[in-house]
Amino acid sequence: MTRPPTAAQRRVIEAADPVSGRLRGTRPQLAALVRHGLAFRHPRPPHDHFLTPAGHRIRETVQAPEATPGPGPQAAPRASPEPASADTGVFAARVGGEENAGPAAPSRAREVHSAWQGLLELRRMTNPDGGTDRPCGWERTHLVRAAALALEAAGHRPAGPEGADGYRVRATPQPEAVAVHGPDDATLRACAATLEKAGWQVGEHTDPRARARYLLASPRRV
Repeated sequence: MTRPPTAAQRRVIEAADPVSGRLRGTRPQLAALVRHGLAFRHPRPPHDHFLTPAGHRIRETVQAPEATPGPGPQAAPRASPEPASADTGVFAARVGGEENAGPAAPSRAREVHSAWQGLLELRRMTNPDGGTDRPCGWERTHLVRAAALALEAAGHRPAGPEGADGYRVRATPQPEAVAVHGPDDATLRACAATLEKAGWQVGEHTDPRARARYLLASPRRV
């Protein structure tokens, strides 16, 4: 791309689906984004347009970074008591510990299901072999959100503000890895099974200081 997108084009980019990158706009707007390398037209009907990785980067320039520095490599990843807010007007998977998540509702279940189906479609479109059995590039750059979506879509319960029950997904100092915390071994085993089915490599570890068990999960490449 040789110049920044126009205000109208940026509005189209910012309104894209946060998971799949599906775009809505006029034909000239979408064609311009394709010319600038910010979008591509899907070859199959209905020939929708989706953000490219460059388009996703522009969309996220106003978003706060997901990961924060964690403890040293010898310690278990800490669970931040205040995960990033999901109150942005768009869908966000629940990572656990949200203050204003609200009770589960049918509308939330529909949103989660739609987001998961969109992510599977993104895998099909962006993985070189079209495979949906393992994470795609978007998931590797949004590890916490991707792992949380896989868990929530499978019906796991995110932890509440007190963190006493449910899962909590947190960033770690390790490259391409997230920590999943739970209230008991049964919850951790169930989360591990779900993530493995979703294409993640999962190992169980023990915090050497707190002696608490947790999962370390990384997106599988093959």
